[in-house]
Amino acid sequence: MKKFSLYKTVVYAVFTLLAIAVLVPVLWVFLASFKQNFEFYGNPWTFPEGLYFQNFTEAFKTAKMGEYMLSSVIVTALALVLVLVISLPAAYCLSRFSFWGNNVLNALFMAGLFINVNYIVVPIFLMLRDGDNILKNIFGSGFLLNNLFILALVYAATALPFTVYLLSSYFAGLPHDFEEAAYIDGAGYFETMVKIMFPLAKPSIITVILFNFLSFWNEYIISMTLLSKAGGTRTLPVGLMNLMQGQQAKAQYGIMYAGLVLVMLPTLILYISVQRKLTEGMTVGGVKG
Repeated sequence: MKKFSLYKTVVYAVFTLLAIAVLVPVLWVFLASFKQNFEFYGNPWTFPEGLYFQNFTEAFKTAKMGEYMLSSVIVTALALVLVLVISLPAAYCLSRFSFWGNNVLNALFMAGLFINVNYIVVPIFLMLRDGDNILKNIFGSGFLLNNLFILALVYAATALPFTVYLLSSYFAGLPHDFEEAAYIDGAGYFETMVKIMFPLAKPSIITVILFNFLSFWNEYIISMTLLSKAGGTRTLPVGLMNLMQGQQAKAQYGIMYAGLVLVMLPTLILYISVQRKLTEGMTVGGVKG
């Protein structure tokens, strides 16, 4: 019993230290976003003298963080819709039906898990650039680069292997009794999938939405490569990097940290809102019925 209590104490101590290591930098960034410039030249751990909301106003207007945020919202929403529309039926069919080529498709999706997207961003850019050149020769203009929809399409394609794998694991663990009861009541395959199976997979769907949202919202390399044109079409991480470079040169650190808060806040709010569903989706999918 004493050995078990000591083990629990050590585990709690380790997790407490990890929580502090994560929370302290986040809280420091939030506090720093309300400071004025002269406050950064003293003790960095002091609390701000007041809530200087002007930093956020300057970040939105002068640094155009509002435009960058709108671009990120559009790209993230489009990519999530594309991922769910494609991956949900694909994962359901691959996990619940046996057909010719099923094993090959599963193997291809599994292989996609081992491909780091950052390694193939240059070939993706070259293909889109060549496609733009062909369109310019035919129609006089191209639209494959500096296009938010094309960026969302690339995001969705790169997220499909992980999403299909996770959803397939969850669907495979559900009993077939639900489908058989629906078939007896006269429901077809599509109606059973949409009205019966998708609601049952809600915890897993929330999990993939959160993971993909974090991935799309914080992605930098692909966005910087495919949205090379300066302006409001750039996403928030690219805009944040430009803001950090500009404000460091001007020594306007409060505006820089306000930009960091604008990037972190949506992800924190979403994670806190769906934390319980996220845990449920990550655990129940591994239990076989």
